[in-house]
Amino acid sequence: MKLVYVFGKEGRIRFVSHLDLQRFLMRALNRTCLPIAFSKGFNPHPLMSIAGALAMGYESDYEVFEVRIEGTIDRQTALETMRAALPPELPIKRVIFRDDSFPAMMSLVKMADYTISPESDFEALKQAAHAFNAMDTCMGIRKTKSSEREVDVRKLCIALAAEEGALRARLMLTEQDTLKPDLLMNTLSAIAGIETPVYRVRRNALLGADKSGEIRPITEITV
Repeated sequence: MKLVYVFGKEGRIRFVSHLDLQRFLMRALNRTCLPIAFSKGFNPHPLMSIAGALAMGYESDYEVFEVRIEGTIDRQTALETMRAALPPELPIKRVIFRDDSFPAMMSLVKMADYTISPESDFEALKQAAHAFNAMDTCMGIRKTKSSEREVDVRKLCIALAAEEGALRARLMLTEQDTLKPDLLMNTLSAIAGIETPVYRVRRNALLGADKSGEIRPITEITV
């Protein structure tokens, strides 16, 4: 059996890297009374994984980690135990039970929803978003630790709207095709002819496709 937790990432915890967050969650699991399944070998650790790494500095309403358990546990205990082991900046929202045969949550992620809140130049970015949506292609440079390559930013941006002082974006998030909010903001700023302003990013959902092809949050997908 697997426990799938939906949690948030708030405040100062947004500056914790993905790897440090993974270690933090493992230590928290070790402090609980949950019947956690552990790896074999000289350094056993909880069998857990996080779906969709979140960039350092971003906040989130919808992060997901899963952990294997041995035996059974009731939902309320699974919730309360994990909530007690984590700080308020990592709020546990809900827990879902899945069979061991269910696909890993990270394998279901295809795209993600974000809210991007610039501190200035919103009207210019709003006009740039309208122009961007009208384009067939819009090339940009995707940078990684080891390389740079040109990508079609327009193709990787599934939806983009500007409202109430923020940009709402649905961006691809797969191993082959990923668009980060940083590249989108740099692209829109270039279209607007402005320097990229300071902005905050909040992830709102991790999304995948169900059997019919409908896009929905990964914790709502059944196979």
